[in-house]
Parts: sequence; structure tokens; C-alpha cells
Amino acid sequence: MHILFIADPLEHFKLYKDTTYAMMEEAAKRSHGIWFCEAGDLYVEGGRILAEAVPVHLTGSKDKDWFRKGTLQAQALQNFSAIVMRKDPPFDLEYLYATQLLTQAEAQGARVFNRGQALRDFNEKLAILNFEEQIAPTMVTSRPDRLKRFIRQHQDAILKPLDGMGGSGIFRVTPDDPNLNVIIETVSHYGTRTVMAQRYIPEIRHGDKRVLVIDGEPVDYCLARIPQAGETRGNLAAGGRGEARPLSERDREIALALAPELKRRGILLAGLDVIGNYLTEVNVTSPTCFREIMDQSGINVAALFIDALERAVERPAAE
Repeated sequence: MHILFIADPLEHFKLYKDTTYAMMEEAAKRSHGIWFCEAGDLYVEGGRILAEAVPVHLTGSKDKDWFRKGTLQAQALQNFSAIVMRKDPPFDLEYLYATQLLTQAEAQGARVFNRGQALRDFNEKLAILNFEEQIAPTMVTSRPDRLKRFIRQHQDAILKPLDGMGGSGIFRVTPDDPNLNVIIETVSHYGTRTVMAQRYIPEIRHGDKRVLVIDGEPVDYCLARIPQAGETRGNLAAGGRGEARPLSERDREIALALAPELKRRGILLAGLDVIGNYLTEVNVTSPTCFREIMDQSGINVAALFIDALERAVERPAAE
């Protein structure tokens, strides 16, 4: 296959933990051609969706010389066997436009994973509302008075923006917090930005678990991201410690409950965030934690993903 990875600049990859690099490495082992571009390299000309992309050779080095770029070429997206969209959030207007171009490319025969429509429909916070029986009490609103009411009702709550990643902009609040008003003003931009409020789940102290679902099948190990002392957030980007663990019965139950809908929407890879017994997010833009699970459990998650990618390109394209 010839696989185009759309991602952030290669120079920014941290190889010891980068999931996209793990995918590339596994694809290279199988002699698949690896190509790279950034989302801004997508364009339309003559009615076709194209990318200015470069072939990439992995050198095997683990330092800054880990890759070599070939000659920049303009390629129609349907010329690639598969396109793997790995651009990190934020999901801003430029990201939205990129997903729309990918959807147009699919109409021209390109095979995109995850599908552009799925990336638009599955906001990583709001997507949990499709699975109400799996989630803790939740409110979505921009109104400060409603947020205060929710906080009073549940006494301990998490507030977070809908477009963040890595734990950015997340607050834990209680009704008697002396900074409650300013926190609500900050996270909601004075009532102009929509916010998700969730009842605080105390099991976060045991870890915010990343459960990976590949082509409808849960990976047998998750990564529990355990907060630092005095911290609410378990995100690795916020200093959390990652510990690979076998899936619990409840973890697997949640993953299997979501799997049919994920497959139906063309989501080849999803990262479910689970705290205690509750689903808290469905990550579909660029789910991570492959490397940590691989290093600690011995499961080759990247191989599972490339296996799934190989199967997916052989299936008839979704309508």
C-alpha cells in the first residue's frame, strides 16, 4: 500500500511516545510506502482534491534524523491506498475545512481513516451523548446560571471546553468555591462559549483510562493515566503517569457497546476515555497511547491498527 499520513510537522514528533510514528514504523516493516503532508497541504484544482505530499523513509534512528523526505509531489488523494488523518486538535475552522476536503476526496474514491464525516460528527466531548447509559450526569450549555445549578445539584463537578485536548481548560468546582464565578466566566467566555459539565468521578484517582477500539474490537490493555498528587487531570500532557492495565469487565462492556456505532460511522480507530464505570470522552481525531501500551504490555497495538487498515482498504467503500 501507499499510505498518506496527514499530521503535524514530522520535526515535532516525540518518538518515544508518538502514536503516528508507531503506525509509520509498523507500516514500513511491511514495505508499505509512507507519505506525509500537513492539513494545510490539501487543495482543490480542476475539481480534484490533491495534496502536496512527500514520500518518507524511516532511517531507524531515534534522534532528530529519524526520517528522510523525498521529492515534494502533487498527488490526487484517490491515488493513495489509504489516508490516515492524524492532525491534532484544536478542531478549529481550518480543521473543519480539511475534513470537508477529505469528504470530497472520498466521493472521488479516496479511502480516509477516520472518515471526514465522522470527524465532524463526533466532537470528542459531545459524542458521549450518543451513549447516555454509559455516562455520568452531564450538562452542555453556555449559560452560567445553568452551570451553577448543575454544580449545586451534584456538589462536585468538572467543567471543560468542547474543543480542548490534553486536559487544557478543565476545572474542578464545588458550590462553595470562592472562585466559582470567575471560573465559570473563564471557561464559558462570559456565557458565549458552550461548556460541558460532568459530575466529578472520584475514581479518577485510580486513573483516567484510555481504551482503544480498532475496527470495532477493543485492545486488551488500556492505559490508566494517573493524576499527580493534588491534580484532578490524568492526561499525560498534564503530568499524569501512564500505567498499562488489562481491561476490566466494565471497560470492555463500554467498548463493545460503542463498537457497532463506531464501525457504522467509519471510525477505524477510537480512544475511549473511561473513569471508574463511566465513559467521559470519545477521541477520534488523533487517539494516542499506542506506544505506552506497547512498551508496558507487549501487545503490538500498531500492528493491530495496520492489520485493520489493510482489511479496511479491501472492503467496499462506505456509502
